[in-house]
Amino acid sequence: MRTVSALFDDYEDARTAVSELETAGIPSDDISIVANNAGERYSDEASGAASGAGAGAGLGAAGGGAVGLLTGLGLMAIPGVGPVVAAGWLASTAAGAAAGAVAGGAAGGIIGALTDSGVAEEEAHFYAEGIRRGGTLVSARIDDSRAPQVLAILQKSNWIDPTARRRTYTEEGWTRFDDAGAPYTEDQIELERERYRTMR
Repeated sequence: MRTVSALFDDYEDARTAVSELETAGIPSDDISIVANNAGERYSDEASGAASGAGAGAGLGAAGGGAVGLLTGLGLMAIPGVGPVVAAGWLASTAAGAAAGAVAGGAAGGIIGALTDSGVAEEEAHFYAEGIRRGGTLVSARIDDSRAPQVLAILQKSNWIDPTARRRTYTEEGWTRFDDAGAPYTEDQIELERERYRTMR
């Protein structure tokens, strides 16, 4: 098994990617979605979920099962990112890691969840920063043989080119995700999104 992930500026593009992955036969239990929810932009998407302001808050029906991953979105908070809507194995792992993390201890939260699933640490920091800046992360656990198919689905769904975006971040002086940093505000996220719209 390997984990393939993609970051999206537009939540609807990420939703499309999840639906396409499910249609292609990737089980809902092997797909995750985590979207920045500053300003409660997507709170209406969360169904049957517990909400919480603290790290590791309830995820509700995190697994989605046969009825589809997107029906299981829940609300939680990630240190350094702030409020998110999330579903799937990655969200559950991040919530557990964040809830169990001790200040100054091992990496928890979203970074720990990603690296524990086989994502390189440098990529994990990039994905966490992308969520912090208003993005949505979709991750799938798949057999190696399905990687080309899954990558094609994610790219077709208008994913962010990770090399170009990481270069933009580093040109601004960014080096890694800081879970002790202040989450982006709704206004900061809107400015970030507008900047990338004009770059297309």
